[in-house]
Amino acid sequence: MELSVIELMRELIPEGTPVVFLGDGEFDGTTLQETLNEAGWCYACRTAQSTVATWEGETFRLDTLGACSKPGTLIALKEVKFTRDAYGPVMVLSCWAKGYQEPLYLVSNMDAAEEACRYYQKRFRIETFFSDQKSRGFHLHKSHISDPQRLSRLLIAACLAYIWIVYLGSVCERDGWISIIHRRKRCDLSLFQLGMRLLEYFLNEESSIPVQFYVII
Repeated sequence: MELSVIELMRELIPEGTPVVFLGDGEFDGTTLQETLNEAGWCYACRTAQSTVATWEGETFRLDTLGACSKPGTLIALKEVKFTRDAYGPVMVLSCWAKGYQEPLYLVSNMDAAEEACRYYQKRFRIETFFSDQKSRGFHLHKSHISDPQRLSRLLIAACLAYIWIVYLGSVCERDGWISIIHRRKRCDLSLFQLGMRLLEYFLNEESSIPVQFYVII
């Protein structure tokens, strides 16, 4: 399925446009990596600690990299043959950020390990965006829209609304509404969640909304 999506996106994205593909552990297959290379895209994908790789003639599991590192360290090996199929050469990484109990293992075709890690960190923001658009926010998954054009229009509207709600969240922080709609001493909500709660508060109290959202036709 992901290969079909990549082929579709290749037709839509202008040739020569820089593209970076970020994938969770399900997106580390060698066929997928080969397809991304053919498209000329960079990628950084998470892979399992049990994945087997070969470097300088030695075959090992990736968790052996983590076993010889500690929090705050980055280990990168280039010119690696990935999995028992010996796909590559690729770069494999053990990224152990401070404050975490174990490292992340990545496979990438980028030149610099730091660049691959920096891009992969953006994936967590993408996950947050998905949940805000779906179960924790706009519930787009309940629309049951299958027509691409109708879904495209809905996503455009949802993304504009998302920006507005996030800005409402920043207003909530700036103007001291958090203690009224959430807690006085601690806040563990994102700007989106703060914005949603502030909007709900204004609607329930029949108060004017300080930041309006207008569509001018």
